[in-house]
Amino acid sequence: MPQDLEPSEINQLVSLFNAQRYGELESVTRSLVEQLPDSGFAWKALGTCLKIQGKGGLFALQKAAVLLPTDAEAHSNLGGILNDLGHLKEALASQRRALEIRPSFPEAYNNLANTLQGLGRLDDAVATYRRALDIKPDYAEAHGNLGIALRDLGRLNDAVSSCRRALKLNPDYAEGHSHLGSTLKDLGQLDEAVASYRRSLEFKPDYVEGHSNLGIALRDLGRLNDAVSSCRRALRVNPDYAEGHNHLGNALKDLGWLNVAVATYRRTLEIKPDYSEGLSNLGNALKDLGRLNDAVAIYRRALEVKPDYLDAHSNLLFTHNYLLDQPAEALLSEARRFGDIAARQAHSYVDWHNDPDPDRCLRVGWVSGDLHNHPVGYFAEGVIAALASDAGDRLELFGYPTHFQADELTERIKACCHGWHSAAGLSDECLAKRIRDDRIDILIDLSGHTAHNRLRMFARKPAPVQVSWLGYFATTGVAAMDYFLADPWTLPKSDEAHFTEKIWRLPETRLCFTPPDVDVQIASLPALKNGYITFGCFSNLTKINDDVVALWGRVLATVPNSRLFVKAKQLREGAVRQDLVRRFAAQGVAAERLSLEGLTPRAEYLAVHRRVDVTLDPFPFPGGTTSVESLWMGVPVLTLTGQRFLSRQGTGLLMNAGLREWIATDKDDYVARAAFHTTDLPRLARLRSGLRQQLLASPLFDAPGFARHFEAALRGMWTEWCNTHSTQPP
Repeated sequence: MPQDLEPSEINQLVSLFNAQRYGELESVTRSLVEQLPDSGFAWKALGTCLKIQGKGGLFALQKAAVLLPTDAEAHSNLGGILNDLGHLKEALASQRRALEIRPSFPEAYNNLANTLQGLGRLDDAVATYRRALDIKPDYAEAHGNLGIALRDLGRLNDAVSSCRRALKLNPDYAEGHSHLGSTLKDLGQLDEAVASYRRSLEFKPDYVEGHSNLGIALRDLGRLNDAVSSCRRALRVNPDYAEGHNHLGNALKDLGWLNVAVATYRRTLEIKPDYSEGLSNLGNALKDLGRLNDAVAIYRRALEVKPDYLDAHSNLLFTHNYLLDQPAEALLSEARRFGDIAARQAHSYVDWHNDPDPDRCLRVGWVSGDLHNHPVGYFAEGVIAALASDAGDRLELFGYPTHFQADELTERIKACCHGWHSAAGLSDECLAKRIRDDRIDILIDLSGHTAHNRLRMFARKPAPVQVSWLGYFATTGVAAMDYFLADPWTLPKSDEAHFTEKIWRLPETRLCFTPPDVDVQIASLPALKNGYITFGCFSNLTKINDDVVALWGRVLATVPNSRLFVKAKQLREGAVRQDLVRRFAAQGVAAERLSLEGLTPRAEYLAVHRRVDVTLDPFPFPGGTTSVESLWMGVPVLTLTGQRFLSRQGTGLLMNAGLREWIATDKDDYVARAAFHTTDLPRLARLRSGLRQQLLASPLFDAPGFARHFEAALRGMWTEWCNTHSTQPP
């Protein structure tokens, strides 16, 4: 210890530190370093109290490390602040220097492990936390940090044990309660997570991360207004907390306040310009606003900052689906880039212990974040129920939900499955091991590049046969994905070359819808009472690009006195409604001919089809769920066919529904058919009254028939695999 401070002065600094009187300590140490600029102890005390208060302290701790070259604590503290600032390599060097000086220094091991964790070296971090605990078994903070590392490794139960051990040693450890909350959240125990976060805030009311984490959990519970409040409390404590602005933006976006969310994400990026997650989320909000080129540019910026950021890459690929005139070769190349990165990050299995018997009972797994009241759930439920009922002796079904959200539809699907394992908080490695341990023969991806996808895990090839179906309308680009399910109508032969997967065609349709579980009857044709035609579209507003607006403007000009009713989640926001009115006004459509509404609960949403005579399908990304629901409510859909898989989804639905005459070949034909079908109102009324029964008799609602075709496809894929793996691997 340097002799430049009197023992009484050192004792004063230690007392202030132990009493957590950091503001007073800062004032005293600032005075001391002015009087004694070569006092390493004073600089160390100043830097430490500044760091604790969130005021930086790097310069002071660098000064202390120079003045105290053999003081392990000075080097360890410097390493800690370098770690916080993201200077991980420099932090590593400082912490290792501290351990050279004092090899049995548990705090330095803890700090070193924090840096190793930041570098992604999770196994090394776990070993280093354990080294700290070997030296100091009652080190609560190290137990808590070990819990974080175990959580990141997907070892959630072990993580819970570590966090609880930390809290047993120190019940007032606010950060420990927060760490426990995060692990419980990953386990899907959201109410328990909320309780842990609230407990952390009892001990530390100004704990920024605690308020922010509470906001995240409340958002996952769907309590969006409460989530906004928690995030704003975090930002009142620290207005420059970039992550807090990001989480606030997410909650605002979910509430439908897209323009406010965009402004919030931009504030995030003012504070932290290279924050890749914030960039990706900004891109998502811009996409939902229909600002597609801006969204693409932001996603590309996120990938410049973090080239292996696969979530942003998925968002980029998904957004390309909304854009017109995208070269198929360029999209394939972009998807392959994603697949190459995913493959490099994965440790792919090359052998499996699955018995290559083509006739045995198969174990089939579903991986999706949408097995609830969601379009994917609406299509999947009836099919899964039919497979469980009619093929239970030939197929065993396993569910791997990748998101927390669950409801009564989830429970119905779960009841059809032989096994059900939440994947929401599992690492790719742990999820792949879970699937492999379950000896899944055929693993089915229901997400593609949509939200909550686990394509990185599919790159590990945990099952011998892997299939992409239902949730996405283009190639995944993942080489380990073996097959992509199509049908005779949606995927032209010429488009097959734009998929990395092998195409397997079902004989009638690739989609089979589950009848809605709400009883909403079809009403008479509204035009008979109104005296004018009401066109409608309830698709995502992002699909209504300027070319769509221009074509619909032509339709409204051709059909006298007609109206357009648009219902979409984005239309909750006044600014979005005004922008859509402006875009139609540019095509000569007056505001009084438009009805614009936001989303409503499903029963009410289905009921408002009673106000629509004909649904207009957008392009190049046509409706799927909205189109089938429109037909279910007796409202025919006019679609514009295309040359690619995505743009032919409406074609596939209408061909299977027996409505070939509602498929237009080009824009002029689209306008002509809109006029033709709305001229004879009695004919349109007859179609409306019988359309639900026609639909129920079609392949689109024949779940048992679809299940037979689906099972045959799976059996065919499995047989192909068996033919190339005729001997059991060692």
